[in-house]
Amino acid sequence: MILKEERNILKITWKEAWMSPVYRAKLIAGWIFYIAVLLYLPHFFAAIQKKQGVLLDDFVLASLPSINMSFVIFTLLYITIIFTIYRAAKSPYLFLLYLWATLFVSLSRLITNGSVALEPPIGLVSLVDPILLPFYGPNGITKDLFYSGHTASVFLAYLILQKKKEKIAALIATIIVGIALLLQHIHYTIDVLAAPIIVYVLYILAKKFTLVPIAQKIQSNVKLKSLKRTEKVV
Repeated sequence: MILKEERNILKITWKEAWMSPVYRAKLIAGWIFYIAVLLYLPHFFAAIQKKQGVLLDDFVLASLPSINMSFVIFTLLYITIIFTIYRAAKSPYLFLLYLWATLFVSLSRLITNGSVALEPPIGLVSLVDPILLPFYGPNGITKDLFYSGHTASVFLAYLILQKKKEKIAALIATIIVGIALLLQHIHYTIDVLAAPIIVYVLYILAKKFTLVPIAQKIQSNVKLKSLKRTEKVV
């Protein structure tokens, strides 16, 4: 998922990255926006809970039993997220990419959940997030549906992680979480299937915002040095 020039960026140390005003600005801005989104979530969730939505006829859910898969979902979700943060934190620019990709996903879900009003699936088994409960509000939510944030978070980890075995593990976790969400009837099938597609697009946008400009600058410097060497030879 990372091009050759971008891989060179990932080798830059935190000390070197922090010397860049552009890096500092993007990192600080990313944190400010993300914290603002988290603080806004209780108000947003309270608003979408009041909206009348559409009940979808989902033949996949209709064929599945309702099973409480909360332990499986949250175990895989938070192990994957914590491990990805640990890996990303080793590279300032990979961490920046992860931060902005997560922000883009969060903002996009505000848009999709605000514009696509759905009623909870039939047979829903209540899912209470032990970490994000303060941001959901006191009454919990059932209409945070399109698209699946749980699936999105684990799939984003797959895109961010660099080692092959770790990516495979994250991809398997994405599939298991997606299936578990359907068994819990907490999401419609379209919510789960759409998540990886949307997240991949947002990941590309985040990469263009964080890594590509630096990669192009490095590539330009390499070409300039090569040209100067050629001129010296001539």
